[in-house]
Amino acid sequence: MSNRVETTPRLAQWRIDSLSPFSYRKSDPFKIGLWNWYLVVAKNKQLFVKLYPEGSSLTREKPPIASLTIKIVSLSVPNRNTLIHPGISDKLLKTSDDCIWAVDTLFTGRFIIDVEFLDLKIIPPSGGEPASIWTSYQVAKHTEAVALNSLGRMLTQGIHTDITINVADGSIGAHRAILATRSPVFRSMFYHDLREKELSTINISDMSFDACQAFLNYIYGNIQAEEFMIHRIALLQAANKYDISDLKEACHESLVEDIDTGNVLERFQVAHLHQLPKLKSSCIRYLVNFGKIYEILKDFNEFMQSADRELIAELFQELLAVWKGL
Repeated sequence: MSNRVETTPRLAQWRIDSLSPFSYRKSDPFKIGLWNWYLVVAKNKQLFVKLYPEGSSLTREKPPIASLTIKIVSLSVPNRNTLIHPGISDKLLKTSDDCIWAVDTLFTGRFIIDVEFLDLKIIPPSGGEPASIWTSYQVAKHTEAVALNSLGRMLTQGIHTDITINVADGSIGAHRAILATRSPVFRSMFYHDLREKELSTINISDMSFDACQAFLNYIYGNIQAEEFMIHRIALLQAANKYDISDLKEACHESLVEDIDTGNVLERFQVAHLHQLPKLKSSCIRYLVNFGKIYEILKDFNEFMQSADRELIAELFQELLAVWKGL
C-alpha cells in the first residue's frame, strides 16, 4: 500500500490499489509549485477526495489561488471508467476543507486520483491582482535576482563609482544614486550643498572597513548571512545613523534570536542605546523568568558597577516590574 504521489511540474497522480469501506487514506506530501500538498481519500456512503496545501508559514503568507481539474480513473474495468470534477477556478486553498469532492460512485479495486494544476497564483507582496507563479512570478523572481547580482558587481568591481567612503582603516567606492535611494540621510546629504557633495567623499570614521563593506553589501542587496551575523551591532548603529528602517528591524530580530548568558547584558545595553523594546523585554525575560540572572551574578555585579546611571535605573525598573508580576 503506497501513499506516494507521482508528479510532473503541473500534474499529480496517486495510485490506490484498494480502498475498503469506511476507510481513510492520506498521501505523502508532494510538491507542486511553491507548496507541499496532500491528497486524502475517504470511503463511507460516498467517496471523498480532499486536496490541500501543507500548513506552513509559506501557506499562511502566500496561500495558493488554484485553478485545477481532478479526475478519478478506475483501473478495474477494461474501459478505464473516468469521473471528472466540474473544475476549480481561481479558488483560494488555505485549509483542508477548501477543496473537497464528494463522489456518489463507489469505486472498487484499483483507481487513480489525477490532479492537473492549470494555474497557481499568489497575491504579490506589493498587493494588487493575483499573479501566476509560472509566468509573472518566475519572471519577476529571475529579474530581481539578475538586478541584485548586477548591483553587487557594481560595488565589488567598482563599476562607475562616483563617491568614496572613507572609514577608519580604508576606503570603498560607491554610487550616490544607490545610497540616496536606500537612505534619506544620504539623499539629503547629496542634494544639499554640503562638503561631501563638493569633495565626492563621505567620512564614516566610526566604522571599520569590514563593517562598512557589510553595510554597503546590505544596501546593494548582496550581503551574506555570515557577514550579517558578524557585523550586526555595527549594522544596527549604521541603520540608526542613516535611517534605514528595514536594516534596523533585521538586526533587531536577529539579536533577539540568540540571547544567551554570554551576551544578555551586552544585548540589554544595545537595546537601551538604540531603543529596541522587543530586545529589551527578551533580555529581561531571559534573566528573570528563566532564572539566568543567578548563573551570571558575578558578571551582573560588574556590569552594574560600570554601566551608566540611566541604564542601571532602567534595568532595575524592568527587573522589579517583572519580579512583581511573578
